[in-house]
Amino acid sequence: MNGRSVSILRGLAVIAFVSCAHAAAAQTAKPPSATRDDRDRNLSAYVELLRSDLRSQKVAILTELMELTEAEDAKFWPVYREYEVELAKINDDRMALVREYAESYQALTDVSADRIAVRVLELEARRNALTASTYQRLKSVVPPKTAARFLQIERQVLLILDLQIAASLPIASR
Repeated sequence: MNGRSVSILRGLAVIAFVSCAHAAAAQTAKPPSATRDDRDRNLSAYVELLRSDLRSQKVAILTELMELTEAEDAKFWPVYREYEVELAKINDDRMALVREYAESYQALTDVSADRIAVRVLELEARRNALTASTYQRLKSVVPPKTAARFLQIERQVLLILDLQIAASLPIASR
């Protein structure tokens, strides 16, 4: 395994550790009789974590792993910042859906379960479309191999975040 692969794994391990530590803390922090305020605080803390720690770690990982030249750097980051603004909007919608599910999962009906499932799929489609359009924009300003590197790193980070969210949500009861 080369040094770059080790760097990727180390960066992703940091994100996974922070994500899982937060999920464990959120799950152990709320007893079964947790109030709505407790749940709201936990969800708010999770949203804040996504917006602050993980975002800064993600930028640090990208900075290290992208290996951009000075010219590429000047072209890459403006596109990436626009991507992050749009991704934040999708994440806001996603967190609203997580909040809705967390508040109602024990009393889901077939209709509400279907509505939530369809919205999950729509959010995934929006995020995939955003990632695809960002890749297209990036490969027009940096070499395609560099744009593909971004796509690979971004996909790994998003998979870790998706796993953390999925692991923290209860399965819908029968």
